[in-house]
Amino acid sequence: MKKGLKTYCTMQDKIFDTHAHYNDEAFLDDRDKILKKIKKEGIHAVINAGVDVPSSIESVKLSKKYDFIYAAVGVHPLDIKDLDKNYLCTLKKIIDRNEKVVAVGEIGLDYHTKPFDRDLQGKIFKEQVLLANSSNLPVIIHSREANEDSFNIIKKYKPTGVVHCFSGSLELAKEIIKLGMYIGVGGVITFKNAQKLLNVVKNVSLDNIVLETDCPYMAPVPFRGKRCDSSMIVYVAQKIADLKNESLENVLEQTKENARHLFRV
Repeated sequence: MKKGLKTYCTMQDKIFDTHAHYNDEAFLDDRDKILKKIKKEGIHAVINAGVDVPSSIESVKLSKKYDFIYAAVGVHPLDIKDLDKNYLCTLKKIIDRNEKVVAVGEIGLDYHTKPFDRDLQGKIFKEQVLLANSSNLPVIIHSREANEDSFNIIKKYKPTGVVHCFSGSLELAKEIIKLGMYIGVGGVITFKNAQKLLNVVKNVSLDNIVLETDCPYMAPVPFRGKRCDSSMIVYVAQKIADLKNESLENVLEQTKENARHLFRV
């Protein structure tokens, strides 16, 4: 086991995974087993993010079944095709009826997967940011190859929240942070091609970072290509600790407190 990770087993209740998808089909056969396992392995809390209305409802169901899971509800930019015109009312009802809904997400812009409708994505993103603001909730933002447009919307509507799987420059990170947002850091930071993210993490305060997995996706090295779960977040934290000359325990504790402050849990 890597130096520094030896103390992982003693770090009960110190890990806050701010972005997971445990309702994904990848967990269909052993979801309960995995969730019970990660609870025993130091997981303080998990935010399970919706990508459409049905998955948002499933996130709420998971949050009711497990005390350490909280729900985020929202529509992902790649899931807006044929979106019901009343989707906002449905999301609003879910929020109002469930106290364990702590964020609106995963929402945002994605210009990577083609074809895409830039105008429609922008419209749906703005509507959900305004829903979050009116509900006094933070947002969980997906921004892929759309950093400028995402930043402009954040700057205009000023939500609280996190830019999930941050992929921008150090300059953009600093501007995002100035607006009161957090930078979400996951398994990508352990990849060989992560130089831009490494530079960001090295040069922003630990106070502005939250940890995430995006499980079952984006497993960190040495698990890359395998199904990810929240227990693997310790490898993300260790990479950050190495970069910032901090202890693993301090990184886990500070990012946990950042997440608790952001999501008010």
